[in-house]
Amino acid sequence: MAAAPVLRRSLARCRPLCGGAGLGGGWRSPARGAPARPSGTGVTPDGINKALVDRIIRVDHAGEYGANRIYAGQMVVLGRSAVGPVIQQMWNQEKDHLKKFNELMVAYRVRPTVLLPIWNVAGFVLGAGSALLGKKGAMACTVAVEESISDHYNNQIRTLMEEDPEKYRELLQIIKQFRDDEREHHDIGLEHDAESAPAYSVLKTAIQIGCKAAIFLSERI
Repeated sequence: MAAAPVLRRSLARCRPLCGGAGLGGGWRSPARGAPARPSGTGVTPDGINKALVDRIIRVDHAGEYGANRIYAGQMVVLGRSAVGPVIQQMWNQEKDHLKKFNELMVAYRVRPTVLLPIWNVAGFVLGAGSALLGKKGAMACTVAVEESISDHYNNQIRTLMEEDPEKYRELLQIIKQFRDDEREHHDIGLEHDAESAPAYSVLKTAIQIGCKAAIFLSERI
């Protein structure tokens, strides 16, 4: 019986972590109507495809996490240079993206990919390594990564539109906004001479192959 007060206090401390967002019903706490656990068909009682939403949130969280690490690596090398403020501006947007997906993961009880420790190191190394080639190398990396991410977001938008655009309206709004931000970063990279980087085509292709592999693995593991 003495353990009951301790248990109640523990549960009370956990409640603030349960806030989050809901699809199709406004931002809300899971306790007030977030999607239930998937049934045998993977569809919740309110019709949301839990397996699909889990996969989207997991891979997008991983992508935004990796993008943050890339910009962190670039800032270590180029933060004090003339292009530093430009990189910082893009990084700040990526931080906002990651924050939103952190919230969605809590709200929908989505587990992160187990590969996050790898993306932590790989993203930073890619960012710092490209920046060591100078501003043009860093911007070439930005173009390659942001093009891959925006294309991936477009694929998700098509999938959700085919499922039910109204049911997934809020998630679609988030993804569309982030897609537009990534396209803006892509264009900033081009404006800052990304295509003049040494071996631009080879560098871009290699980075995008890595991005596709990361997306494939993060969706599944």
